[in-house]
Amino acid sequence: MSRKKQKLELTWIGKDDRPKLEPRILIEDPELSYHANKRHSDDDIFDNMLIHGDNLLALKALEADYSGKVKCIYIDPPYNTGNAFEHYDDGVEHSLWLSLMRDRLEVLRNLLADDGAIWITLDDNEAHYLKVMCDEIFGRSNFLGTIVWQHSVQGKGYSGKLSLHHNYVLGYRKTEKFILRDLPREAKHNKAYSNSDNDPKGEWRTGDVRNALYRPNLIYDIETPSGKIISPPEKGWRWSKETLQKKIETGEIYFSPDETRIIRKIYLKDQSGRVPETIWFGEDVGTTRAANKEQKDLNDGEVQAFATPKPEKLLERILIISSNSGDLVLDSFAGSGTTGAVAHKMGRKWLMIELGDHCQTHIVPRLQKVIDGSDKGGISETVNWQGGGGFRYYHLAPSLLEKDKYGNWVISQKYNATMLAEAVCKNMGFTYDPSQDENEYWRHGHSTETDFIFVTTTSMTHSALKKLSEDVGPDRTLFVCCKAFNADADAFDNLTIKKIPHAVLTKCEWGQDDYSLNVENLPMAKSEAEKEQESLREELPLFGQDDTKGEA
Repeated sequence: MSRKKQKLELTWIGKDDRPKLEPRILIEDPELSYHANKRHSDDDIFDNMLIHGDNLLALKALEADYSGKVKCIYIDPPYNTGNAFEHYDDGVEHSLWLSLMRDRLEVLRNLLADDGAIWITLDDNEAHYLKVMCDEIFGRSNFLGTIVWQHSVQGKGYSGKLSLHHNYVLGYRKTEKFILRDLPREAKHNKAYSNSDNDPKGEWRTGDVRNALYRPNLIYDIETPSGKIISPPEKGWRWSKETLQKKIETGEIYFSPDETRIIRKIYLKDQSGRVPETIWFGEDVGTTRAANKEQKDLNDGEVQAFATPKPEKLLERILIISSNSGDLVLDSFAGSGTTGAVAHKMGRKWLMIELGDHCQTHIVPRLQKVIDGSDKGGISETVNWQGGGGFRYYHLAPSLLEKDKYGNWVISQKYNATMLAEAVCKNMGFTYDPSQDENEYWRHGHSTETDFIFVTTTSMTHSALKKLSEDVGPDRTLFVCCKAFNADADAFDNLTIKKIPHAVLTKCEWGQDDYSLNVENLPMAKSEAEKEQESLREELPLFGQDDTKGEA
């Protein structure tokens, strides 16, 4: 009897509940946007984005324009430890935390390029649950590995408890197109290399000649120059017989003096980098204490503004192994802004999202110092950072629809014509791209090369629609969103006519501004006894409301 392979999934209360997110537009705040007063090189990047607002709504706002374009994502979400952090509540109930993370990770996956990867920092509270969830979202075959980061080197000194010194960094790729890059070599990584036999190819070290997995075609005997036979390892040699013979001829493989084994040479000249390992020590990538010092130095000696910043060297290593100069990097839990600061110094383009007020009070000043070249800490000296570039500061627009005094959904009074056109384009799946040609006044966006959208708050008459149809022409189609129309909607072959807000009313949740991890206002769950009492009250008539009411 055959068995079907069961797919293992993580389940939790509320897993099937998914929000219908409104794709908001982004509004720039020029007073908080910032750029250098001169170019330092032709590679300076000025169109980086810092977004203030709910990170789930902000991710949805980015989805239409950035799907498949982000090369590297790093997030440092709340760890769900039960401790209250200054800038967010880090004690979300487990099932709710999983749902909130799932909603964000699904959008983040859409934003990733096919050759991109995501890195997530967590601790023991949720890391293993998140691993199973990420297997489901990204695919188990796309799991890159779990990195153990030594975030602390000082003992905690709590008697009877383990002294915790590590966090995890989970890595996932979008597809097999992602290439994990090597780390640069340093002098300390070359200590095992020497040249005791004066090999003209330079310094070398010995390497393994055994195969890691059993392969029948790699099981063969080797005959030495004197006729001795060397038997294969249990799983076979590392190469085919033909390849190994060539390596013997070039001197990369040689025989031991007694001809009982073969020895492999790995030359230093062939090692352009080093393979990333899964344990990252604090002395190499920094610790939380080092990050706190970086924050203190940035704030002119004041106590750091964020409780758990990440050291710049940690982000530098992540960007080295998963991105190149000019690639787009995203952090949707910006925190203290380390990802953007490091990406900027390393010549990457970046997007950051942060809900807290420190987005303005702490991240903006930090990035201004990076751009001015006055930030000399972190990796600045390592990468010889001199300043340059810039960023644009955005906030989320309010919800497109709001209720009037009669409870009807209407267009928000905070929207002007330009905002309305862009918002409707996003909600209807069009790319906002208003024409600069006066003769194409109707062209606010497009879905294809011949399909366009026109948004107006006016009431369209039959004659106005006829003129519009003629201007569009027979070879193009136009989706018309207007306040009202007085005409047969099917009278024009090249026009599709819909009223606002009816055209978008059912597409998402309107007026919902907070999908954050803050659960302070959640009602307390009822106990089983309370539920039973409620059930009994529903089944029995209330006292004083039976048929005998009013009798003596």
